[in-house]
Amino acid sequence: MTSSPRHAFVYLASQSPRRRQLLDQLGVRHELLLPLPGEDAEALEAERPGEAPAAYVERVTRAKLVAARRRLLHSGRPPAPILCADTTVAIGRRILGKPDDAAHAAAMLQSLSGRTHRVLTAVAVAQGTRTRFALNVSRVHVAPLPADAIAAYVAGGEPFGKAGAYAIQGGFSAWIERIAGSHSGIMGLPLYETAQLLRQARVAFG
Repeated sequence: MTSSPRHAFVYLASQSPRRRQLLDQLGVRHELLLPLPGEDAEALEAERPGEAPAAYVERVTRAKLVAARRRLLHSGRPPAPILCADTTVAIGRRILGKPDDAAHAAAMLQSLSGRTHRVLTAVAVAQGTRTRFALNVSRVHVAPLPADAIAAYVAGGEPFGKAGAYAIQGGFSAWIERIAGSHSGIMGLPLYETAQLLRQARVAFG
């Protein structure tokens, strides 16, 4: 017999509006648990020399979860499961994070042009002292990108703040020839794996 849901909502430790939209799609109530002033959230995403993409995205997600747990403990807010996630783009062992500037974004997009890359999204849910973890890996094939298309996309501003310098739900989708995996995972939160973790943590779905 399956236990009834115990938690009416989760804390989402992410600033990504896409992850909020995807949780809404699942019908899961959530409250934001964002970094406090003085927290260097970006430092958690720093790469380590020789680190494989799967190891990187898992380490970053677990580090985000540790920080979020500490944040909740000191906030005085009521207990509830915490959800964290991280997404990275990889070509082989090379990790493509968020671009530093327009030139970096254009170089990333050129490296994706006409080839297949991986998108790895890790999800972790903390419930009390327990952590549940899942990793989704999808493959994305990008059609050859003309230089003017790259320039226009970068000029539009969408690549910034995105791993691999693109958003699959935006205008870049016109250049994605095929995917093998999870569309929502490529967006930043694989819904199947996330739903499994939340059900295990006895979170209510709307």
